[in-house]
Amino acid sequence: MKQRKFSISKRVKSFSYAFNGFKILFKEEHNSRIHLIVAICVTIAGFVYHITGFEWIALILSIGLVFSLELINSAIENLSDFVSTEQHNSIKKVKDLAAAAVLFSVITAVIVGLVVFIPKI
Repeated sequence: MKQRKFSISKRVKSFSYAFNGFKILFKEEHNSRIHLIVAICVTIAGFVYHITGFEWIALILSIGLVFSLELINSAIENLSDFVSTEQHNSIKKVKDLAAAAVLFSVITAVIVGLVVFIPKI
């Protein structure tokens, strides 16, 4: 593979691709909008209940994990649909595993939220 020279303009352009990924996520994936609303509510609750720095770190990492896995899940689903529009058990398995990863991260984030907020409520 040919080595390319470093280019600031290309690095800046790469950010535009990433932001386009966020745009696609929130436009096309309904669950991501639910995650966003919950993340905003949790952030507001963090300010209302004056959570500690470590609690902020736990919540930020949890929110980041959910969105990261939602993005990966969406990428896998889109790639799978591109590869084959027909039903295949192996593609279904891949999609189900990716969806399970998102669900697991959401359950983990809920537990973190409960640990942070129940003592304050």
